[in-house]
Order: sequence, then structure tokens, then C-alpha cells
Amino acid sequence: MQDRKTLGRREFTAASAMAVLSGVAITITGCGGSSSPAGPTTPAPTPAPTPTPATPSGDISGTVGTNHGHSAVITDAQLTAAEEVSLDITGDSSHPHTVDLTAAEVQQIGAGQRVSKESSNDASHTHTVTFN
Repeated sequence: MQDRKTLGRREFTAASAMAVLSGVAITITGCGGSSSPAGPTTPAPTPAPTPTPATPSGDISGTVGTNHGHSAVITDAQLTAAEEVSLDITGDSSHPHTVDLTAAEVQQIGAGQRVSKESSNDASHTHTVTFN
């Protein structure tokens, strides 16, 4: 069995500082540990992103430009039907607007393509609504 000398905190700190200044590496081991240094670790590879499906499922919300409480949502049922639709985008606003989408535009939105449409002119203004 090897004879070990116990160091106090001051002695350890002083010895550590001297070792650092002299360029010597210090290895601290604990009970049951190995005194051999661990080799370099290889980082785990970054997983590939999950591809976005060509046809989204669920409702799709549009972004309402210069918004003040309006909400534009095409439901999953409307996307599945792929027919023209007139969306009421009133939301929490105090006045209404509608956005009319053709069947082709609904299909484009359902396929994940970007579609922008101008709303009806109510309260002396319109909004541009963008999907995807």
C-alpha cells in the first residue's frame, strides 16, 4: 500500500498554485476513481432536423399586418375541403374584416406555400394577411 500525505486546504491551494505556475497538471481522484486521465470525448453528432410535411395538419393561423386584435385562421376542415373560403378575421378587434381565399389559394396554403391577401376595407382601412 502506498503512503499518502494528507494536505490541508492551505497546503493544497499553495501546491496547486505552484503547479499551475510551473505548467504541471494536477489530477484529483476520489474514492473508487481511476488515476488515469480520461481521453478526449467526441461530441455527439447533431441530429438531422425533422422534415416539415408537405401538407400540414391542423388549423393554420395567418399573420395579420398592422394588427390590432384581428385573428385569421383556416381550419383543418377548410384546408381538407380545399374550396374557396371567406374568413372573418374580427378576432378581439372592435370592427370586422374578411379575407376571401380562392380554392387554389387554400390548396397552396395547405401545401405549405406562402399566400398573402388583402382584407376587406372596414373602418377605413385594410390588413394584409399572410399564411405560411
